[in-house]
Amino acid sequence: MEYTNEMTLEIVSRSCNESLARVTVAAFATQLNPTLEEVADIKTAVSEAITNCIIHAYDNKKQEKIRIECKTGKRELFVTIIDYGKGIEDIKQAMEPMFTTRPDQERSGMGFAFMEAFMDELLVESEVGKGTTVRMRKKIGISRESFEE
Repeated sequence: MEYTNEMTLEIVSRSCNESLARVTVAAFATQLNPTLEEVADIKTAVSEAITNCIIHAYDNKKQEKIRIECKTGKRELFVTIIDYGKGIEDIKQAMEPMFTTRPDQERSGMGFAFMEAFMDELLVESEVGKGTTVRMRKKIGISRESFEE
């Protein structure tokens, strides 16, 4: 696949930076002329991924780096979010709706489910003690094709 544009953003794992990441990725996606619904989907998925990094990877304590990489292809947005935290022992279990390792913080366990619902593709890779990489892909403008023909 040939990418048409790309950007990288690195933030510190503080909750106040979640909105910065969400808005930055949404702004980057605007070059693909997304609908408001598509922008909202992207913002929700990025928000969930960043929050997972802050809450789970770094236990909401350590302030470490979170790397966000975005690329555009023809009518597609690719978002990769990387943390260097504690990693996920059982990815399949972590991706189950309602599963949470932080019930003490009243976490709903729906982060991965929301990412999966709002994006067209979700891939999670993790290594215990080294971190987690979340890759998401969103098709942009596909729902409008039938109206334009």
